[in-house]
Amino acid sequence: MSQVSSKPVSARVLDAAIAWQLSLGSGDDSAVEREEFAKWLASDKEHARAWRQLGMLDQRVGVASGPARAALLQSRAGIRRRVRKLGNGLASVVLVVGLGLFAGQRYVPINYWLADQRTATGEQRTLKLADGTVISLNTHSAIDVRFDEKRRLIVLQAGEMLVETGHNDARPFIVETREGRLRPLGTRFIVKREDAGTRLSVLQSAVAAQPLALHQEQVFKEGQQVLMRSDGLGPLLAVTPGTDAWTRGMLVVDNARLGDVVEELGRYRTGHLGVDKHVADLRITGSFPLHDTDLALNALLPTLPVQIQQHTPWWVTVTSRP
Repeated sequence: MSQVSSKPVSARVLDAAIAWQLSLGSGDDSAVEREEFAKWLASDKEHARAWRQLGMLDQRVGVASGPARAALLQSRAGIRRRVRKLGNGLASVVLVVGLGLFAGQRYVPINYWLADQRTATGEQRTLKLADGTVISLNTHSAIDVRFDEKRRLIVLQAGEMLVETGHNDARPFIVETREGRLRPLGTRFIVKREDAGTRLSVLQSAVAAQPLALHQEQVFKEGQQVLMRSDGLGPLLAVTPGTDAWTRGMLVVDNARLGDVVEELGRYRTGHLGVDKHVADLRITGSFPLHDTDLALNALLPTLPVQIQQHTPWWVTVTSRP
């Protein structure tokens, strides 16, 4: 295998490739899904390279036709039951070690696919739990709901959620992420998984945050936000206006970098959405619809010296206007 083909692909492309492998291998794929996969595969050479690496992975771990491979390609509910039952058994070893051959220490989205509740790219959904808690899931988000007689636990596996806790239940309510745990004090708050950690934004009341490596909580009050890493907490910041606007289908920004706005819009559409470095630092204020990102991109044109270059529906770039 050449050096170019063996170089790890980006985490975003890897996520998509693994998702397609699980979906197409489940036996439940439709003609529409197969057509969408063909378009995805042809839209970027990195997609094809990621797909080839997944095929090579099957050969290197030696499970192309074995029981562990079959377990991975069952329905999502079946996968969840099998992996949790086996724990450190063959299926888990093959999954973790095999993906590590080319993913290194990067986040592998298997927990997203095994989650109790999840949303697809561009999808938003509101859930009401048995205790009265209301959870709004943002685009490409996933949670596990683990309620028992002692506690109410929500594990945010990916993405972002807004939580309005139920108040008629004596059991403690906990939100866990890879970086630590959050304990709301009768409140409304947003939790978002980011590359650097978990971002907490308190909209009402207060939330106690405890990073994984620490033994002491710190309480954050209404209007405050903080980035929680596994080894500590970042600086205290104010919640920006429009932080929860996504629950109403809008992106609201005030004097924001164009590059940041485009990156955020990219979370709500499949494929690549990029911005030319020459215009990435332009500033913009406004409201943009999240359920029609093409309309949102076109809304940039009257106020900024930019144009939209669309090579395919899955490869769009914001560039400077000639």
